[in-house]
Amino acid sequence: MRQVLWAALAAVLPGIAGADAAADARAAERLSAALASLSGLRAEFRQQVTDANGEQTGTAEGRVSLARPGRFRWDYRTPPQLIVSDGKTVWLYDADLAQVTVRAASDTLSGTPALLLSGEGNLAEEFEISDGGQADGLAWSRLRPRDADGDFSELSVGIAGGELRRMTLVDRLGQTTALEFSRVERNPRFDATTFTFVAPPGVDVVGRAAPDGG
Repeated sequence: MRQVLWAALAAVLPGIAGADAAADARAAERLSAALASLSGLRAEFRQQVTDANGEQTGTAEGRVSLARPGRFRWDYRTPPQLIVSDGKTVWLYDADLAQVTVRAASDTLSGTPALLLSGEGNLAEEFEISDGGQADGLAWSRLRPRDADGDFSELSVGIAGGELRRMTLVDRLGQTTALEFSRVERNPRFDATTFTFVAPPGVDVVGRAAPDGG
């Protein structure tokens, strides 16, 4: 009887593995297609953070602007924060703390969800991409960073009609950040100052810009 069961498993498992591989390939293609013609994006976003026990620990909202490759701007209305990159340097400004942290983009983006939207790097080299199934009317692609030392363990992207609609990020401590996009404008025009930042007077500056980073 045991030999019959093993034979049945041997016959079924290759088919299951093949189906999973095909679904993963479609998930990667779906994500690539959504990003392929994306040179820029502007959208409203809502953010919700939950801890490892599923308890909500924070919410935020604001507007995101990005121009690929490498430039982005996250304007948080509540709480008032700003994250800006000109492609070489990233500025993280906390208005309540009156502090801005400055980092080289190359050190900040590698292996993070921001890399997905920035257009920098090679997704297949940075992430393992698999099928996340269907939920809430969206087709999900799941990305796991190949670098085990990164801050995030998993990123899921929900796509509908070829557009990015939601992102869910899970960090190494089990905290989940869910982002939902609305009023999405694809490939808009941006003002020249959108992706630059000058620290206001009296603000503490921590770190430094990348060489020739502006």
